[in-house]
Amino acid sequence: MISQIFILSSKGDRLIYKDFRGEAGSDAVGTFYEKVTALTGDQPPVVMIHKHLHFVHVRQGGLYWVATTTADSSPFTVIDFLYRLTALVKDYCGSLSEKSVQMNFALIYELLDEVVDYGYIQSTSSDVLKNFIQTEAVTSRPFSLFDLSNVGLFGAETQQSKVAPSSAATRPIQSSREQGGKSEIFVDVIERMTVVVGSNGVLMKADVQGEIRVKCYMPSCSEMRIGLNEEFSIGKSQLRGYGAAVRVDECSFHQAVRLDEFDSHRILRLCPSQGEQTVMQYQLADELPSAPPFRLFPTIERDNGGRLLMYLKLRCDLPPQSAAINVSATIPVPKGSVSLSQELSSPDQSAEFRPQSRAVVWQIPRFPGGTQLSALFKLEVTGLSSASMLEVGPVGLSFELPKFTATGLQIRFLRLSPIQPGPLQRWVRYVTHSDSYTVRI
Repeated sequence: MISQIFILSSKGDRLIYKDFRGEAGSDAVGTFYEKVTALTGDQPPVVMIHKHLHFVHVRQGGLYWVATTTADSSPFTVIDFLYRLTALVKDYCGSLSEKSVQMNFALIYELLDEVVDYGYIQSTSSDVLKNFIQTEAVTSRPFSLFDLSNVGLFGAETQQSKVAPSSAATRPIQSSREQGGKSEIFVDVIERMTVVVGSNGVLMKADVQGEIRVKCYMPSCSEMRIGLNEEFSIGKSQLRGYGAAVRVDECSFHQAVRLDEFDSHRILRLCPSQGEQTVMQYQLADELPSAPPFRLFPTIERDNGGRLLMYLKLRCDLPPQSAAINVSATIPVPKGSVSLSQELSSPDQSAEFRPQSRAVVWQIPRFPGGTQLSALFKLEVTGLSSASMLEVGPVGLSFELPKFTATGLQIRFLRLSPIQPGPLQRWVRYVTHSDSYTVRI
């Protein structure tokens, strides 16, 4: 049983507040923010208690999504509901941000009225709610000259216009009504890598967690069939097919997925609801089918002037036709570091010294596969000694690899039956993120 639900910005501003039972006053908002900001560390506890009131919260989109309860409710039920609520708001508003919530406060209040009745959770299904939600989402898309890149001479479409942009699936699900029946389905294969590389260059740990997400913009959804690699295998079982093996250790599916054709043909069947849902999750532990995407060659020494020299060579081992984007290397430096001078191998790179976090951050906007970049950092360090030089590292890498999966998982086909009337666009996208990529020095 839920007493209140409220949404706060990262600064504690109250964006949404709904009291269902009148058991706690509106001062609970200030009490929660005081408690959550008074804690040390980046990860405050999900459940907190103040007198007779229990606070349960999650962080999504840079916002606090909070539910309060005075009863002995299951915290896991409330947490699951909050995550489902964030997914609903994302489906109906298009994105999760402070601005999106402020612009669509009427729509969010209407959602809360439908999903919670006097503190009791009702349906959180998009298919059910679409019959009751009447408020249209308000979206804001600022003008950008980059939007003109898809328009050729005399307004003709270019080849680039046939590629779905990354923001194409971040729009409200009701927008399919406004676009004259235009139907679209996005299938995203998203993987996150956790890698630890030793100082000798040996791979010490390599984990991959992945998921297949479906976002549906179809007023009436028919059955969807998603074909995976024929050689896809789970666990240490016998390899399938004749191509390169694609193996994962664990795999779980959404309850709506029918698996009668999965064992024989590696086909997932489901009737997707409007909005976003994760149809499959998988994990691969302690193994990578190919070499890690990056290799770092560091040299740390002290020059004659007493400065700390860090010479870093970073190699991208992706295929030549691929590229990493938004690459960032964070190098912890010794205490007493004062200033930084740098020499970078290309003009599009940048680097800065951040005294608060005591680290040098090297940023590369685009890193083509099969290439190598280098950087020389010269640090002025007060009282530099051999012991303080040991404080350098480990190096943390963050990056994004579009059109690439570390496990090799691919979508063979995406079919709908029966065939939908009217125009239908189907998009399949792949991306790999760095969850934690650490290189010891």
